[in-house]
Amino acid sequence: MPIFQNASFYTTVNHLKDLPPTLAEVAFVGRSNAGKSSAINTLTNRTRLAYVSKTPGRTQHINFFDLGNERYLVDLPGYGYAQVPEPVRAHWVELLGRYLATRQSLVGLMLIMDSRHPLKELDWRMLEFFLGTGRPVHILLSKADKLSRQEQAKTLKEVRAELSAYPQVSVQLFSSLKKSGCEEVERVVEGWFGGQGTLPPDAV
Repeated sequence: MPIFQNASFYTTVNHLKDLPPTLAEVAFVGRSNAGKSSAINTLTNRTRLAYVSKTPGRTQHINFFDLGNERYLVDLPGYGYAQVPEPVRAHWVELLGRYLATRQSLVGLMLIMDSRHPLKELDWRMLEFFLGTGRPVHILLSKADKLSRQEQAKTLKEVRAELSAYPQVSVQLFSSLKKSGCEEVERVVEGWFGGQGTLPPDAV
């Protein structure tokens, strides 16, 4: 059975001290309104497992979803534009950064980008920050249905070329509307979970 199909909500936290102990987890992150919640709902074959909103910045906590066998999907706050007070936004930034830098059971990062606007400045910042941990990143170029086949191929080729210097980064097209790209995500995540415990000894 696909690894995401039995996903169920586990817990939500707003402070690192409240993070639950886990064996392995994969985190989903992206700029606000990049399609992260829609991607999670599509992969889990649910309509509202992750809250979808047209208002950027609605994911305000770290949300954990149980995948079974002590493995978890983690939905992180979006970065970038969000209509929230500055103190709240600053808390998100600190929470997100410290989680990504210090979470020992995190085996890989799913980075969601709108395929029409990939590799913006904040995406590069996220990539450069996380790659310092030595863990892999898989990029989902979301909303691929908004592009023609030719545009999809061109975008995928260009993004892969820009990231060719980073062997631990992989890229694919993804569409929540068309439910396309799910099997590739499954393969990547299963590979990450299958290799858990193989991080270098000095990894955080």
